[in-house]
Amino acid sequence: MHEVPEGLVVRAFLPQAASVEVIKGPRSEPVATLSRVDEAGLFAGNVPGSRPFRYRLRTVLADGTIREFEDPYRFGIILRDVDLFLMAEGTHRRLAAKLGAHPATIDRVKGAIFAVWAPNARSVAVVGDFNDWDGRRHPMRYRVEAGVWELFIPSVALGTAYKYEIVAQNGERLPLKADPFAFEMERPPATASVIAAPGKRSWNDRAWARRRPRANGRDAPISIYEVHLGSWKRHPDNTYLSYAELAESLVPYAKDLGFTHLELLPVAEYPFDGSWGYQTLGLFAPTSRFGAPVEFASFVERAHAAGLGIIVDWVPGHFVSDAHGLECFDGTHLYEHADPRRAWHPDWHTLIYNFGRREVSNFLINNALFWLDRYHVDGLRVDAVASMLYLDFGRRAGEWIPNEHGGNENEAAVTFLRHCNEAAYNANPGIATFAEESSTWPKVSRPTWDGGLGFGFKWNMGWMHDTLDYMAEDPLFRKHHHGKITFGLVYAWDENFVLPLSHDEVVHLKRSLIGKMPGDEWQRFANLRAYYGFMWTHPGKKLLFMGGEFAQETEWNHDRGLDWQVLENARNQGVQHLIRDLNGLYATTPALFELDCERDGFAWLDPDNAEQSIFSYLRFAADGTFVAVVVNFTPVVRTDFRLGVPQGGPYREVLNTDATVYGGSGVLNEGTLQSEAVRWNGREHSLVLTVPPLAAVVLARSVGS
Repeated sequence: MHEVPEGLVVRAFLPQAASVEVIKGPRSEPVATLSRVDEAGLFAGNVPGSRPFRYRLRTVLADGTIREFEDPYRFGIILRDVDLFLMAEGTHRRLAAKLGAHPATIDRVKGAIFAVWAPNARSVAVVGDFNDWDGRRHPMRYRVEAGVWELFIPSVALGTAYKYEIVAQNGERLPLKADPFAFEMERPPATASVIAAPGKRSWNDRAWARRRPRANGRDAPISIYEVHLGSWKRHPDNTYLSYAELAESLVPYAKDLGFTHLELLPVAEYPFDGSWGYQTLGLFAPTSRFGAPVEFASFVERAHAAGLGIIVDWVPGHFVSDAHGLECFDGTHLYEHADPRRAWHPDWHTLIYNFGRREVSNFLINNALFWLDRYHVDGLRVDAVASMLYLDFGRRAGEWIPNEHGGNENEAAVTFLRHCNEAAYNANPGIATFAEESSTWPKVSRPTWDGGLGFGFKWNMGWMHDTLDYMAEDPLFRKHHHGKITFGLVYAWDENFVLPLSHDEVVHLKRSLIGKMPGDEWQRFANLRAYYGFMWTHPGKKLLFMGGEFAQETEWNHDRGLDWQVLENARNQGVQHLIRDLNGLYATTPALFELDCERDGFAWLDPDNAEQSIFSYLRFAADGTFVAVVVNFTPVVRTDFRLGVPQGGPYREVLNTDATVYGGSGVLNEGTLQSEAVRWNGREHSLVLTVPPLAAVVLARSVGS
């Protein structure tokens, strides 16, 4: 309703209407009849009165059907000036509360508010079943201050599917676009956004929130079970488990095995199953493959009730080029660079975010904050950080553009990562961020005020590659590769490290972890057990991908569940039993975790025993208590093996990966080992023990001695 010199006028585009009336009041009294002024369906007419008033429209369709409804265009502007200012500035930290689709009541009328950033579009309209996907029906209002389009549509409710119809400045009608801020998406291969409420209205995890700062600390025992929700376990007909079913089965399973955290491969919506979630197209929507957003929130709450933290893999480095996504969103390169040397990711055939554009950087920071706030996740593992840091990542000479200093550092990405980590930690005390970063970039897990990127932890990719290469060697030749084990201790405290045996190591013909081990069946299992013993006693937090805990033989296949049937075999049961005991020992032995990230937490006893391929070292807690570790990577039993220890007294074996309960040969050091005043390994005291074949042994000084 507009004021014109003649009074008031109402215009409405209703292509299905045969006639249109303006009505007001509780009795729906007609006050004017609108005339068809264009055959396409545009109606207009004068209305009595001098000031605009609340009104509705009544239409009669060609078949005689009568409909009464609110006119979306009688409602005023929605976004406040301060919101528009902060959006334009790139500093709005609650974008998810303003952009996207939100159920709302305005003037006692229920409906939904839609808002989308598309500054270069000629026009934007909301389309869905409620308007027959006709972009002429609900064009949006343009807020030029921030390049945002908005509209309140009455009677549109939760569960409604919608998209945006965008016309570019050149008049091109773009493919219908999903909402970048959609809180739910249709289940692929369908592509529409769905009006939904993210998270839960009320949470019951305050007790966990109080514990979280300790559980995520550098001095905490962090043992992460990495899971792809779609293939951890499936129904007999190979259909997915739901979030609710995963809460009933996965959560207690991980808790029983002693893991402290679950890390989920990306749960943000993605169109292609084969991407495992790493090629996203719905950053604010938990994938609908396993249920509704509230069901994912309940899964997180269930994990917290069990004392498990939730880490979500997060992908801010790149996005898919599907037509309904962010590519050329408003007819211009809005989210991505215009130059393909900056925009196109040759390794993954995806598009790279323009981190230097403040609105794009803010979009991503808001997404990080969204998962931490609305879904109470406890950490974000940031994918492929190296691909963000380097302009020449995956590119040959001539395929990339240097920065203004002539270097290959992506300075805009560095700034973004620092701001993102600062925002995440400031807004959510006790959370942790993890960088999957495969280069030698310095200070990845150091504070931004110290010149770091601000992550809490960094994956130790070098340790993973070196040690797996070592384990693949025949034990006869391992003495020639001794440095692959010791080298990781040269830089072990440069960062706050996580030791990752992730999904990337058990796909694409790399073989499963047990498949990488040499020798006959007994030796392969013994090798894996020894490796796990070494990993759990090595400085650094722990991460193991699903299936590794029971030595799955086949490579991971995202199209089916794990090979749970192998647990009928005693050796597989033994590995699972070992992981449970390693996690239990780790969590209850401060010497194995408290100084994980400090040089004082580790000391070699003998790093140079290449001839026997035996590694021996000490782990210390902050109070000086310690354990001694001996790892034998050959199938030879070493009797009368002397080992230096820091203090005299009785010692006992607290874990031996060769125990028969784990499937080993049972070469143990039973009872008490009494130290002798014989200097060895630079220590004033020493023990004599038997070192089992292909095994790790952990020794502790007896309590009270």
